[in-house]
Amino acid sequence: MDGIQNLFISIVQTPALLVGLLAVLGLLLQKKNGTAVVQGGIKTFAGFLILTGGAGILSNSLDPFAKMFQFALNVQGVVPSNEAVVAIALVQYGSVTALIMFVGMIVNILLSRFTNFKYIFLTGQAMLYVSCLTAVILVSAGIGTGIRTILLGGIFEGTLLTITPALCQPYMRAITGGDTVAMGHTGNIGYAVSGWFGEHFGNKAHSTEDINVPKSFSFLRDSTVSITIVMAVVYLILALLTGQAFVESQLSNGSNYLVFAVVQAGTFAAGFAVVLQGVRMILAEIIPAFQGIAMRLVPNSKPALDVPIIFPYAPNAVLLGFLISFIVGTLSMLAMVAMHTVVIIPGVVGHFFCGAAAAIYGNAKGGRRGAVIGTVINSLLISWLPLFILPVLGNLSLASSTFADTDYLIPGILLGNLGDLGQTALTAGIIAFLALVIIMSRLTGKTSAE
Repeated sequence: MDGIQNLFISIVQTPALLVGLLAVLGLLLQKKNGTAVVQGGIKTFAGFLILTGGAGILSNSLDPFAKMFQFALNVQGVVPSNEAVVAIALVQYGSVTALIMFVGMIVNILLSRFTNFKYIFLTGQAMLYVSCLTAVILVSAGIGTGIRTILLGGIFEGTLLTITPALCQPYMRAITGGDTVAMGHTGNIGYAVSGWFGEHFGNKAHSTEDINVPKSFSFLRDSTVSITIVMAVVYLILALLTGQAFVESQLSNGSNYLVFAVVQAGTFAAGFAVVLQGVRMILAEIIPAFQGIAMRLVPNSKPALDVPIIFPYAPNAVLLGFLISFIVGTLSMLAMVAMHTVVIIPGVVGHFFCGAAAAIYGNAKGGRRGAVIGTVINSLLISWLPLFILPVLGNLSLASSTFADTDYLIPGILLGNLGDLGQTALTAGIIAFLALVIIMSRLTGKTSAE
């Protein structure tokens, strides 16, 4: 009996095995053949091991970055990167994260089935990352890692991933010219805000797509290339500010400090690619299982898909948004240095994807001016809000990275502050959030009927 109990506990405490078994369960529920079930389970298991391996690569690249930054400017530097912080956090919170994600999927399906917010969130890595953030905050609030955390976390995640696509849908209709697809990304709150500012302060008559972008700059639309280039520039500048003596004596083991900087930039890009590959392998089997079931259970539902689905609609806005967002992030960083706060170093990934999408949303109803205004507002959110989420992340706040997108930052800050008020307040807040969404759905339905 003790052996069986130990086996069960060991599986639950081993995220790679647990997520692999969840994939097997989903495939069995779809009545897949034995080959597909075995293949899906093993690929998911291996994917999680790849992801945790990527955690080490990212940590190794961010650690000297933080040390150089702190030495050069005498401040603490934190790089917002969802992939980096989640990969680090999953080592400790992996099992509870997987179970919260499982419950969150079910809650999203149920809310989509029984409310007027019929959006099935299908961006797998976003589900995983929101689950991880929720797990970190709930555990840090003292609730533990048991069934209460899993249920509360799943309710919170499922509710959040149901309502945020609804906030974006008015602008998605303007972007795509239809109403068949929704936005399923963790920058949705920021995109809706960008769209609102663009609509009210922009000028729709002059679109970003009236601008001719030189083909010589089109390579910046490849996020891997932009990450490598920008991180290399930042690392080199930081190495020069830090000085050859410190880098070569303390960090590079005698290697040339400029070469070391370039290698660390490449290591960051490589770690990012490894983590993404691991996430894809994990979710390639889980998401289709729930997708097929969900679409049969929820008539008239819309798939909420990842942010690149809108890039073809406004390619000029993609590049414009990235550049403006990163500039605003850099200026914000310099302001933080002057204010002697914790310094949020612009995260290339967040500023590329979120900046590009914010510009597209701002442009949809506000043209070029709306794209610029919307991007600036969104960039200010993702540049400054990380300062306020760090205190609610428990031990994870000591890492050299943090969450980057508005749908982690704003809900995470609110959830964390509720946790500071006690477990009762936190529980009540999550239930109230669910009730509010249900009430909003009913009011929306009545308004539509009228």
